Amino acid sequence: MKKITTFLILIVSVLGMAQGETLFSKATTAYNEGKYEEAIESYLKIEEDGKHSVSVYFNLGNSYYKLNQVASSIYYYEKALLLQPKNAEVRNNLVYAQNMTLDAIEEMPKTSFSKMYKSTTGLLSFDQWAYVGVLCLLLFVMLYIAFYYVRYSTQKRIAFISSFVFLSSAILCVVISSLTYNDFKKDQPAIVFSEESIVKSEPNSRSQETFRLHQGTKVNVLDTLNDWKKIQLIDGKTGWIISEDIKILKDF
Repeated sequence: MKKITTFLILIVSVLGMAQGETLFSKATTAYNEGKYEEAIESYLKIEEDGKHSVSVYFNLGNSYYKLNQVASSIYYYEKALLLQPKNAEVRNNLVYAQNMTLDAIEEMPKTSFSKMYKSTTGLLSFDQWAYVGVLCLLLFVMLYIAFYYVRYSTQKRIAFISSFVFLSSAILCVVISSLTYNDFKKDQPAIVFSEESIVKSEPNSRSQETFRLHQGTKVNVLDTLNDWKKIQLIDGKTGWIISEDIKILKDF
């Protein structure tokens, strides 16, 4: 019975993959023919099936861009970058889409330490840092075993020093992975979808207006209270916005 269940799960998975590939091919054909709304419909079906990929999000971003739907375009480019932060093609198209937004917000200047920290941790995702850490740990074990079996003192010295280096590297990778994961969880980016949204000083409609945002602007969600979300801009400004005016990026 267990074997039959496993076999059925395998069959369903294969069929699901085949269906996803068929939808992707259909969507790509529609996009190439200029049928962008039809392409979007097929790409969204792939997303609804839980198949998250850079190519699907990138093509959704391109399709929405062709239809001049700025917020949706930026939203899916940003989702693609969550999966592959260093993708130059996605970043390039994102810049084109951002140039269509109304809000010009300058990022707060970063310290040298902050820049160095971001450039180091941003080299890999938190799970990739963890994989590298595991690999370094395996190499440490192999070299440590080799230390006891090699005959010559020079080889023992090389094995010992190398094992120590890989052990240190493994610990460092685990620490960076943990820091990167904490940053990932703390960071809750969202895109403004409302044509114009009023940001308040407090989470109620009677409070004072602090500033206004327009569709396509990226914000970071700090807190949630009832139907309001506290947001922060890259220039450091904060305020409360109605939840339905923005769309969270990390919904997978």
